[in-house]
Amino acid sequence: MTDAAGTARQVARSEPVKVGARIGLVAYGITHLLIAWLALQVVFTGGGERTDQNGAFQAIAAEPFGRVLLWVLVVGFVAVALWRLSQAVLAAGGVQDTKKQVQKRVERGFQAAVFLALAILAGRVASGGGSGGGGQKAAAGALGWPGGQFLVGAVGLGILAVAVVKAKHGWQKKFLDEMDTPSDQHARQVVERLGQVGSIAKAVALGLIGVLVVVAAVQFDPAKANGLDPALKTLAAEPFGMIMLAAVALGLAAYGVFCFFDAKYHRV
Repeated sequence: MTDAAGTARQVARSEPVKVGARIGLVAYGITHLLIAWLALQVVFTGGGERTDQNGAFQAIAAEPFGRVLLWVLVVGFVAVALWRLSQAVLAAGGVQDTKKQVQKRVERGFQAAVFLALAILAGRVASGGGSGGGGQKAAAGALGWPGGQFLVGAVGLGILAVAVVKAKHGWQKKFLDEMDTPSDQHARQVVERLGQVGSIAKAVALGLIGVLVVVAAVQFDPAKANGLDPALKTLAAEPFGMIMLAAVALGLAAYGVFCFFDAKYHRV
């Protein structure tokens, strides 16, 4: 464990990983801005664009030099994944684990997995591969297991729990704990509001995914468990859904802009 911690510490403190992590945070912001834009296209034109990470990466790939940019995003996402993974290993700092330290390990490990998944997805799009239906295939496989409905339902409830925590942390401005925010009061207030609004919007989107996963388990229908795109479009189909979708899209855009500030001020 000591050797692993030492290696993780070297990785976390290496300059390439630090620079790459900041690039990855910028890439994360760009991804959210594109998802917000695609969602607003659904609101204003009723278009059928994919309102998820895959749709965002496909939009980038369609532009001149888009595939080159995607590979830059892949490098950034991998750097953030390595950085968060090293933080997960170092969370206890070589001392006995406490409840908070264990929580930090889990959070950092989850974040590393998210960015690794983004890197894989962006890499597939950059290389011309498809990636749709992953959530549906996974749900279909799990539902076929003994007790699969309970397992998928538990996953959905877990996603809902994460959404609640994300909203709570956003409201409490927990994201500031890892940032050296600007000394200018106005700039600090802008960062705080963007982080609050964006985090809560992300929590709403995540909560919608959790609800659909639970519905997929209850109805034994894996087609309902397929990620952010169907979640947002399900929201759009509800009464006043377009208004709610627009609000979520603007919130995701706020989070995208916040990521640019986070890339500058986060303690890496």
